[in-house]
Amino acid sequence: MKELDCRGLSCPLPVMQLRDLLAQGKPASVTMLVDNEAAKENVSRFLIHQGYQVTAAEIHGDFKVVGTNADTACEIMSGQELTAAAASGSKKILMMITSDRIGHGDDELGTKLLLNFLKTLKEMGPDLWRMVFVNNGVKLTVEQAESLPVLQELAAAGVSLLVCGACLNHFQLLDKKQVGETSNMLDIVTSLQVADSVINI
Repeated sequence: MKELDCRGLSCPLPVMQLRDLLAQGKPASVTMLVDNEAAKENVSRFLIHQGYQVTAAEIHGDFKVVGTNADTACEIMSGQELTAAAASGSKKILMMITSDRIGHGDDELGTKLLLNFLKTLKEMGPDLWRMVFVNNGVKLTVEQAESLPVLQELAAAGVSLLVCGACLNHFQLLDKKQVGETSNMLDIVTSLQVADSVINI
């Protein structure tokens, strides 16, 4: 069994340390200690992608994540599946959403403009591959957000939604997220590398 204590490390360092550990040879089991919910979710998801069965428990405010090798076919490292998809030749547009409004000046107008923008994104068709939500943009993915039904419709249509776990944690919204996959900077950077084009909002 391999053990990593990543308490006190900010995103994406816990996932990167785990990736480096697994690159040395996949152990039968691995245990990680992290100190926040976002890190727990990111580490758990990474282990699952690596073919591990995962259990997680809260212990005195920290989280213990245990992965047991399930001996299943899986990706070797984070992003390999994305790289393979990029090689298939299909166009991939990534939308980086960094705010809960468009532009500066009148916030009420900016909020309405962004909602109308999101509603119109379906016109991009299958070219819209992934949306990444960071900073104030994560507020669009939580319960009672006016944008939530629109994003749920896009997700149902096959658009991948990544929501920054560290940002959710910062705004204390981790338990209020209703759509998308809680993610980390390693996944986000890999997505930017794979995308054919990136649009920043």
